[in-house]
Amino acid sequence: MKALVFHRPKKVSVDNVPDPKIQAGSDVIIKITSTAICGSDLHIYNGLFPQLRNMVLGHEMMGIVEEVGSKVKNLKNGDRVVVPFPIACGRCWFCEHQWPTHCENSNEKNYGPEGGILSQKGAGLFGYTDLYGGYDGGQAEYARIPFATFGPRKVPEGLTDEQVLFLTDIFPTGWAAIDKANLQGGEIVAVFGCGPVGIMAQKAAWIRGASRVIGIDLLDYRLEIAKKSAGSEVINLKEVDPVEAIREMTHGRGADVVVDAVGMEANRNILDKASNLVHLQMGTINCLKQCFSAVRRGGKISVVGFYGTNYDNFPLGQFFEKGITLWAGEAPVHNYIDELAALVRDKKVFLDDIITHKLPLSEAPNAYHLFNAKEDNCLKVVLKPHGLA
Repeated sequence: MKALVFHRPKKVSVDNVPDPKIQAGSDVIIKITSTAICGSDLHIYNGLFPQLRNMVLGHEMMGIVEEVGSKVKNLKNGDRVVVPFPIACGRCWFCEHQWPTHCENSNEKNYGPEGGILSQKGAGLFGYTDLYGGYDGGQAEYARIPFATFGPRKVPEGLTDEQVLFLTDIFPTGWAAIDKANLQGGEIVAVFGCGPVGIMAQKAAWIRGASRVIGIDLLDYRLEIAKKSAGSEVINLKEVDPVEAIREMTHGRGADVVVDAVGMEANRNILDKASNLVHLQMGTINCLKQCFSAVRRGGKISVVGFYGTNYDNFPLGQFFEKGITLWAGEAPVHNYIDELAALVRDKKVFLDDIITHKLPLSEAPNAYHLFNAKEDNCLKVVLKPHGLA
């Protein structure tokens, strides 16, 4: 089959690779009808997350069940399914306590309680390095889905791929950012980052009762999409200090809830890069620091932008002084996906209006370049492994 293969940083190609096979009774094989490139894929693409061997990338995928393992009774050949990006068994202590991203059984070689940088990671993830289980991903014609009795969900009747594809990751991730902040209604929510996850968090904030939603970014086209898609007020951080602007919009207090949807790949200067060399860290926490300043005293911060290393100069004193509540982590997609699918089915939210590029799998290397370089106003790429309809 054809698949998008990571070889080394900045080097990906569409190659012929072996077809996936059933390896356990709880597996299914799906024919991928749609898959997407996620901002998290760029961490591997840019070398910020180590991967030494070739690997099929991609963790946002959906398709048609082609083969079913002997233990799978909830799915049959021909079913259309969306697949949560974390791989979870559904029966361990963490899965039973609604923490599928910490599943004890899906990352056999590198799982552990420590949460280290290069060891003792959490649940397995599709197409996300050997540290997270070494599973081939979904930017391919076919994929093996383990623990299929717990993960994949059937697509509601009458919905297109584009309407539901983002239930795999970015909408549940944006939803988690707002859900973990426990909105009661009437809050002012500021979201740093108007990429796909940031815009999904803005949509979620409105649904959960926010009174104002503010999107912050440095690219005009992303801000325009946030205004059009999420109906948010926007701030261009190249033009104004976003912290001061948010305070002016909130009677000097700051936002009730702030979301970091940027993570470690925020803009950084020469001093940041020098500090990284000294402290053996990658990327930056510049966005997180802005969130600490932009949130009001006693406010809440949700971090869904990815951070892969520890960081010197973490603002612990400010965190304590302001009495901030902080949540961070991967979204427990399995907990949310059914509820969110119902929102899509009932037309209470639209997810496909952020798609800027729809391309065949053969053009995936160029799509990675466009998305990474933010060229051609690229916000979200959907790949079609079996050709465009």
